[in-house]
Amino acid sequence: MIKQTLFTGWHFMRLFRLALGLFIAVQAIQTHDALSGFISAFFLYQAVFNVGCCGTSSCAMPLSKENNNEVGKVELEEIKINKYH
Repeated sequence: MIKQTLFTGWHFMRLFRLALGLFIAVQAIQTHDALSGFISAFFLYQAVFNVGCCGTSSCAMPLSKENNNEVGKVELEEIKINKYH
């Protein structure tokens, strides 16, 4: 399962997080900044394990789009207004 997560499902945001994490990691090493190192680790974690901001992928987009073309019956009700109310 981990192998499947690592090698499938690469999309723009996942690649962007990876690039951003690597860039911040290089900057953290050059400036010896621990806070930048934690931020880069956060972005790298998100990219490698394909998790979003929620951490459990509960805000991730579904992989397949369900197409439901079924049209239900619509019932209409006529409303009459009494102008002498």
